[in-house]
This record gives sequence, structure tokens and C-alpha cells, in this order.
Amino acid sequence: MTRSSSAHLPTYTLYGEADDRPATDWLHCESIAERSRRHNWEIKAHRHAALFQILYIRRGTGRATVDGETWPLRGPCVLSVPALVPHGFRFRPGIDGSVFTVLQAHVTQVLAAAPALPPRLLQPRVIALRGDAAISIERSVERLKAEFVGTQAWRALAIDAALCALLVALERATPRLELPRAQRGSRAAMHLERYRELVDASYRAQPSLSTLALQLGITPTQLNRVCRQVTGRSALALLHARVLLEAQRDLAYTTLSVKQIALGLGFGDAGYFTRFFQRLSGRTPTQWRGQAYAVRG
Repeated sequence: MTRSSSAHLPTYTLYGEADDRPATDWLHCESIAERSRRHNWEIKAHRHAALFQILYIRRGTGRATVDGETWPLRGPCVLSVPALVPHGFRFRPGIDGSVFTVLQAHVTQVLAAAPALPPRLLQPRVIALRGDAAISIERSVERLKAEFVGTQAWRALAIDAALCALLVALERATPRLELPRAQRGSRAAMHLERYRELVDASYRAQPSLSTLALQLGITPTQLNRVCRQVTGRSALALLHARVLLEAQRDLAYTTLSVKQIALGLGFGDAGYFTRFFQRLSGRTPTQWRGQAYAVRG
């Protein structure tokens, strides 16, 4: 692991073995106990610049803090943490489970034939496993672990296949968003899901609603109607909420100046960014950062 000195919150990059097996450049696997035991069962808050993590807990308990929220962990369960999302853990001794760390860009590459999957998978979530879902995740985890430690021919290709199987099992185990019965599977729900994917991919450029609506094949008026119908919020409010979330992350977990954060989020003027932030959060960026630091100690 290497630590970035430029961020208030440590940003780590995890590398595999230094050998000629290409798979180890983008995937790492170890038991949860292997690393956490060395740190008295606590992994302090940090984030990964380009890595996606899947934690599978077969047995045992713990607690995860993800993006400021605390989630209890009780096996069997699975937790996913995308790149740049702050997270930390406290495990009970004796926990039985595995953690897979993979380059997030490689996840997208593995799932290239199903472009709708990465935006859904690359979200922070914890899923309690029961029945068929628990069996499927367990089998997929064991297969990926076996290929990772193996030395047979075509190892990298076999790892990709096992990783793909685990990702599909994870998606199948994910509870679907509960919408009113009349809206489930509706065109409005599909437009909203696609809109959120577009926002996640382009919020730093702050695209216009006309541009986003055009990519969806609908008008800005229709886009706004869809968002209000399903979420009760306007399309612009959803876009602004995503920008605000990233601003809060940068303020809480980096030492970037307010001006640098503003420029990184598509604001040409730090003053405009401050007014935007205060209008949505009720505090200036500097006030919000100070309170975030105080809470984290």
C-alpha cells in the first residue's frame, strides 16, 4: 500500500505480486482477517483512487462506515465499495471472509457486453445473503479465490471468467429499487435509471438538462416529469444533489482548497460555488469542512 500525502484522508493503492502474471496487476484477494488482525481488527477511514472492493463475510460480525454512514455487518453478507468512496471497518476477532480488490476500470472492461451493469454494481451497498443468493455468492467467491491462487494455464482469462460470475451473482443478489407497483418496469423508471447513470458519468462537467435529455431520447420537459413522477424531485435537483455529494466528499476527505474543488466540479468561480453549496447545505464550504473535521476528530 502507498499513502498519498496530499489528502487529509489516506488514499491507498493496493498492488498484487510483482511477477509476470498480468492478472495480479488488476486483482488482489486476501482474507479479511489477514489484514485487519494486524491493525487490531480496525481499518481506519480511507479510500482508493481507482479500486473497487468486494467484501464477503461468511461468518462473524463487524461494522462498516461508508461515506459517513454506519452499516452493521453480519455474515453471510457482501459489501461493495467503489473507487473514491470513503470507508473504514471494525471487525470482531475471528471473522471469516474474503476481500477482493480490483481495478474499477477492469470491472467495466469485464462487463463490456452488458454496459448497463457497471453503473448498478459500482455503488456502495451491503446485502444480507439468504437462500439461493448466499449459495451463489459463496460458490463464486470460492471459484475466484481458487483461480487467484492457482498457476494453471490461461490463469488471467480464468480469473476474468470467475470475476464476471461473482459480479453477476452480486447483481442478482441486490434487491431491486422498490417503486410503486404501477411504476415498476415502467418507461419512466427506466428513463430515471439511465438518467442517474448519465449524471454519475458526467456531473463534473455539469451538463445541461437538454444535453442529458437528448442522450435519453426525450425532451427536457419529459425528463423533468419523469424525475418528479418517480422521486418527487426535479431533474436539476438530482443533478445538483450529485454535485453537492462530491463537493462534501472533497471537503471532508481531501486538503484541496475551496477554489480547487470548485474548478474540479465545473464551477468557473469559487464564489458561485460557495453560494451553490450554501444554498443546498445551509453552510458555507469552509463551515461544512470544519464541522466534518470536528466530527471525525
